[in-house]
Amino acid sequence: MKKLRTDTEVDLELFQNDLKDIDKEFIQNIVSIYKISRYDDGMSFLFMTDDATYAYGDVICEWLSLEHDPKRPQQIDILNDKKIIQVDSGNEFVVVLTDVGQVYLASKDSYWKTKNTFRLISTENDRFEMIACGFGHLLLLRQDGTVFALGNNLFGQLTNNSPSSFSILKLVNTGLNNVKIIACGWWHSLALTNKNEIYSWGYNNYGQLGLGDEDNRNIPTLVSFINGSIQSPIKNIVAGTYHSLFLFENGQIFGCGLGQQYINEIQKDAKVPTKIPIENVQSVACKNILPFSLALDQSSHYYRWGKVEEELFPPIKLDGQPESFAAAAAMVIESPITYGQTSIIPVFESNDPISFIELLDNPDNYDVEFIIGDKRILASKCHLRMSSKYYNRMFSGDWQENKQVIINSYSYDVYYSYLRKLHSGHIRINQSNIVELIDLANCYGDEQLFKHCRTFIRKNLNENTLSTYLPLIVKYELDDMHDKLVELTIENVLPKITNDLCENKENITQFLVWFFEQQSFIGKKLS
Repeated sequence: MKKLRTDTEVDLELFQNDLKDIDKEFIQNIVSIYKISRYDDGMSFLFMTDDATYAYGDVICEWLSLEHDPKRPQQIDILNDKKIIQVDSGNEFVVVLTDVGQVYLASKDSYWKTKNTFRLISTENDRFEMIACGFGHLLLLRQDGTVFALGNNLFGQLTNNSPSSFSILKLVNTGLNNVKIIACGWWHSLALTNKNEIYSWGYNNYGQLGLGDEDNRNIPTLVSFINGSIQSPIKNIVAGTYHSLFLFENGQIFGCGLGQQYINEIQKDAKVPTKIPIENVQSVACKNILPFSLALDQSSHYYRWGKVEEELFPPIKLDGQPESFAAAAAMVIESPITYGQTSIIPVFESNDPISFIELLDNPDNYDVEFIIGDKRILASKCHLRMSSKYYNRMFSGDWQENKQVIINSYSYDVYYSYLRKLHSGHIRINQSNIVELIDLANCYGDEQLFKHCRTFIRKNLNENTLSTYLPLIVKYELDDMHDKLVELTIENVLPKITNDLCENKENITQFLVWFFEQQSFIGKKLS
């Protein structure tokens, strides 16, 4: 099981203050980003394009002996042609994981022995599928489910298998196997096994290990819940500075550690996993240097709780409608951050560089308005007829004199984005608007937009987005997705089905009945 991405994608404009000096041509090639968060004002990024990784910022360039150029990020030669699938960082170090299971680490501190470049951590035949960073330590999840650790062992966060307070050159086997997710707080470590068990170890001064006390642990210890058993599968585990969170498939969150218990609106430390009063949660975010948490519910509302500016807060729904955890974090600490490597919402450009944006929503120059609910969009028929065959037909014949068009099939934001594309030549496609945009492209016969939508789906199709994109792939006959669907089925779907069948003996009977019914049905059709 690969790392669950907190944000599927983020709008790069969110970081415009940090990246305002970068050459725009380079910006268009960025596929994903990671912002290295620090206590000081130093700002650093890793940018991933389709074929290279780049460093940007004084701090990261210093670590790699590169010259920081505000206009142009610096290419990291040792990572050329390596596809990065996960990034995490701790105090003065950053770690990347490649798609072939190799781990590289860069740091300012000499004890990591990186020699001003990215040092290869995975050696011999070891291949890893997940990484997690604390303040000065690193967890690595090998593809066979074994957890290893590296770095500072001051509070036992590496386990007592480490021969000293530091293990920098040799990986420490934590003794944990059959693990599918790992996480690190500032000084503590967490692991979730395929048997739905949580283990914790390391620093425990606030009860963040969830073991009922404040004693540190130097061996992974099983976390027990108040009811004695876990009734729902655990979807994810995350950790903040001095707290831990456990997200269940049924949408409930349990937390332990600093300020995770709420009694009569008073926040206290929780020494055992305690239910957080937010329902129907689909995703949760923490960062090892931050004492607050964020959650996203199934209604697309974001919540924050924990310690902000030295004060503890209960769960509070954020105003407005942030479109990502990065944007939600900016509402809390006034600066966007990334929770791991994050894909960029692509900007699709047209072949026509001329912009006619002044003809859109201009009250001094319009002859048609599109009415969407209680909102309207002003436009020029002449430009729309030249830009689109659909509008050319719409504003001909009986429609020629029509000054108002009622739109019921699409939302205001999506329709405005489409009209803006026709005027400016570019459009941002993301997971929240793809369903409407591809339908609009199909109905309006916009081949260019349909191609952009197909490209977006192909690049962003993974185990987390499969349920959203599969209906679109079937409906619009996106046959070029076949190879990607086969890969996802083999790597993600079939193993999950196998696990479900092994855990419930009734499932195997139902599955076999269904399978042979399908075989019989197919045989009849072929004959």
